[in-house]
Amino acid sequence: MTATASLPPLDLVDLRKKVDGCLEEYLALKAAAMRRENLPPLPLQVLHDFVFAGGKRIRPLVCILGWYAARGQGETGPVIRAAASLELFHTFALIHDDIMDRSDTRRGRPTVHRALAARRQHRAQHHKFGESAAILVGDMAFAWSQAMLCDAISELGQQASALRVIHAMHCAVLYGQYMDLDTAEHLTGDIQRALTVLRYKTAKYTVEHPLHLGAALAGSGPEVRAALSAYALPLGEAFQMRDDLLGIFGDTAVTGKSTLDDLREGKQTVLLASALHRADAAQGKLLRRLVGDPALGEEEAAAIRTVLTETGARAHVEALIDIRRRAALHALDNGPFPAAAAHALREVAHTLTERTR
Repeated sequence: MTATASLPPLDLVDLRKKVDGCLEEYLALKAAAMRRENLPPLPLQVLHDFVFAGGKRIRPLVCILGWYAARGQGETGPVIRAAASLELFHTFALIHDDIMDRSDTRRGRPTVHRALAARRQHRAQHHKFGESAAILVGDMAFAWSQAMLCDAISELGQQASALRVIHAMHCAVLYGQYMDLDTAEHLTGDIQRALTVLRYKTAKYTVEHPLHLGAALAGSGPEVRAALSAYALPLGEAFQMRDDLLGIFGDTAVTGKSTLDDLREGKQTVLLASALHRADAAQGKLLRRLVGDPALGEEEAAAIRTVLTETGARAHVEALIDIRRRAALHALDNGPFPAAAAHALREVAHTLTERTR
C-alpha cells in the first residue's frame, strides 16, 4: 500500500485491523522462537491474552495518522509496524500500573498479576509470584516494543528522529507515573498540579508522542510537529479527564474496570482536586476520610460520588473536556494537514472524549 498525493478517506477500522495483524504476526514469531529454545510458554501466553483482550489501539492509530498528517509517502507497512510497537509499550505500562494500583481487573478480565497468581495457587506465596512474574511480563512487552520499533524504522531511514521521540515518550511516562504515585493519598485542591501529572502521564504519551513518531517517520519538520502538538495536548488531557470520570462514574460492565480502584488508591485527579477546591468543610472532611482507603466499599464510594456531583466538580470536568476538545478541533482547522488526515483526526477527537469505555 502506498500513500498518494490525493489521499482517499482513511478507514480507521481497517487501520486497527492492520495493527492487530502486525501484533499477531510478531507475537507468533516470538512464540516460535520460545518453543525452539524450549522456554516456558506461560509468560507469552499471558502477554498475548492481554494484548488481544479488547484494547482500543489508540496510540498505534494516532501514530499512523501522524504519518498521513505529515504527508508521508511510500509503503505504509513499516509505518504500521512501528505504530503497532506502541501497543506493546502500552501493554508494559498497563501491566506495571495495575501492580502499583493493586487493581484486580482490566478490560473485564483479571489483571496480569492476578491471572498469574491464579495459575500458581498451589504456592504459599502465589500473590507475590503473580506480581513478580507480571513485572517480568511487562518488561518483556517493553523490550519487544523496542525491538519491533527498531526493525520497522530501519526500513524508513528516520531512525534518529524516531528514537528521539520514543525516548521523550519513555521519559514522560515514567516521570508522570512517578508523580502520580507521589501525589496519591495527598489530596489537595490544586487543580494545576493534577493537570501537570495528567499531561506527563497520559496526554503526551497517548496523543502527542504517537503523532510525533508518525510525523518523524514521514520526515516532517518542526512546524508540522508544533501543529500536531496544538491538537494533541488538549485532546490528551481531555482523554484522561474522561478516563477519570469513567473510573468513578462508569459502568463496570462496559469499562471492564472497577469503579472503586481509583478511589481506593487515592489518585489525585483533576476531578478530585476540583471537588476539594469547591467543597465546604463537611464535604472536604468526607473526601479526605474516604478517598485512599484500600478497604473502601460501594456505600462509601456512593457518598464520594454524591460530593463530586454536588460540588459541581463533575460538571466542571465535563466543561474542561469540552473546552479541550474544541481547542483540538480548532487546531485541525488551522493545521497544514491533508483533508483526509484532518477528518480522521476529528473522528479520533470525538471518539476519545465522548467514549463510555
